[in-house]
Amino acid sequence: MARHLYLEHDGKVLLVNMDGIGPQDAVMGRQGEVHLRLPSETEVADMGISWTERRTNRFSLDGIEHEVVCALPDIVWPEKWTWKDKLISDNCVDPVARESVYRSLHRVVSKVILINPKGEIAMAKVKRGFFTGHWTLPGGFVDYAEHPHEGAVREVLEELGVKISILDHNPLAISERIFTSEGIQFLSFTYKCQVPTGTVFKPKEDEIEEARFFTISEALSRAASLFDVEALQMLEE
Repeated sequence: MARHLYLEHDGKVLLVNMDGIGPQDAVMGRQGEVHLRLPSETEVADMGISWTERRTNRFSLDGIEHEVVCALPDIVWPEKWTWKDKLISDNCVDPVARESVYRSLHRVVSKVILINPKGEIAMAKVKRGFFTGHWTLPGGFVDYAEHPHEGAVREVLEELGVKISILDHNPLAISERIFTSEGIQFLSFTYKCQVPTGTVFKPKEDEIEEARFFTISEALSRAASLFDVEALQMLEE
């Protein structure tokens, strides 16, 4: 297994050339052979840079297993390091480095706790995605250039056919998780919203199998997502 060190500070990443000499700067849109890469731990130590490990990610590229130590360098400002936003479009940078930047980006989701006048919670049984066949709070991925609050309203309309208005724009819960060793990070915003008696669901046929109300204890016992469990527990408190 190949091992690499991914050092990022204030949006900048340390790259070296194939001889381990750095820092090196990326060039957006450049084409050519790979000649820049992430450094090894030994190469960074030789530069006199210490670091604090955050986590280790493992993934496969072209049949080769890679282990990437993600760490925070103990420096004030990496003036000559390359911006991560430049690195991703430079084809002369090793794909392992570009993949590591990709994994450092948050995946943002928005969820909604819909509460009827009886205090019951709406949940949806999904047909596809991470939680196929399980019950979750309505919600999903936030679109580009969309606020999590806007995404929550949109997702409820798309999934359940219900138009809602979330009066409190402050989320009930904000949660973060990295679920697998590959290092994809999720950030979840969960809002709460009152809905009137007689609210009728019109589930999106290709995505939602069923939607209905449960007591909060029933919702907790059925919730498949840790994000949902955390938000429901906060509501219960």
